[in-house]
Amino acid sequence: MDNNDNIVMSRIAFERMQAKDERNDRWRNIIIVLLAILLALTNAMWLYAWNQYDYYSEEVTVDSDDGGNANYIGEDGNIYNGAEDEE
Repeated sequence: MDNNDNIVMSRIAFERMQAKDERNDRWRNIIIVLLAILLALTNAMWLYAWNQYDYYSEEVTVDSDDGGNANYIGEDGNIYNGAEDEE
C-alpha cells in the first residue's frame, strides 16, 4: 500500500508542477509579445524622428570670377585661422 501512495503523491506533484509550468509559459509568451510590440514601436518612433530632418545635397557652384576657388572662408581663396593677413 505504501508504494501505491507514493505513486499517487508523485502523480499529484507532477500535475501541480505541470500547471505551474503552464502558467509560467503563458506569462513568458505575453512578455515576449509585449517586448516585440515595444521594439517595433520604438523603432517606428526613431524612424519618425530621424525623418523629421531635411537631408539633401545642395550643389555648390564655383564662381569663376574669383579664380575658381570653392572656399567659404576668405574672399581670395585663402583660409585664415585667426592670423593676420601676411601679404
